[in-house]
Amino acid sequence: MYQPPNFREDRLEVQHRLIQSHPLGLLVTAGAGGLMANPIPFFLAPSVSPQGTLQAHLARANPQLQELAAASECLIVFQGPQGYVTPSWYETKQQTGKVVPTWNYATVHAWGRPRWIEDPVWLAHHLNRLTRHQEQGRPVPWEVSDAPAPFIASQTKGIVGIELEISRIEGKWKVSQNRPEPDRRGVVAGFRQQGEAAHPMAALVAEYGAIQEE
Repeated sequence: MYQPPNFREDRLEVQHRLIQSHPLGLLVTAGAGGLMANPIPFFLAPSVSPQGTLQAHLARANPQLQELAAASECLIVFQGPQGYVTPSWYETKQQTGKVVPTWNYATVHAWGRPRWIEDPVWLAHHLNRLTRHQEQGRPVPWEVSDAPAPFIASQTKGIVGIELEISRIEGKWKVSQNRPEPDRRGVVAGFRQQGEAAHPMAALVAEYGAIQEE
């Protein structure tokens, strides 16, 4: 991934937080069938290996499973907050006009060698952890055990688990760090005005740009 120094985020705990808050990763393989990508929800076990271990499951009918079986390495892309930045938010526009649009985003790329897992005990543990992670905070969290056991058993037969010990991980937080402070303030205000969905990016620009919001 192209990483200008201003935008590098090498802190593992920060990278892990993005994965945990945006767990739908794009699983990318390059095999005999060419490039293949599927969005898959992942569970991060941060302390299982030095850089963390990713766990997920795919439908048994998914052709990417065959690519994973032969892969020495695959890539998973996690996308955090993102948004278009208009030059109209920059004070520099009023001063010189020498500004152009851009796109802000936070992303983590993780690499590793995947392995298949068909152990029903592992799959049951994985499904419970993945579900509980997503259901936490709901008034009445749904549990896997809420469904009939024979139904869950039949559904589990249709999936295969995958586990990937992260061998390399990169983070990029492109959040206006390269702009002068007045421009960064304008970007924060601009995202705030776009509504609640854009507030996470406003918060990142403020955090990485040392902007105190009123």
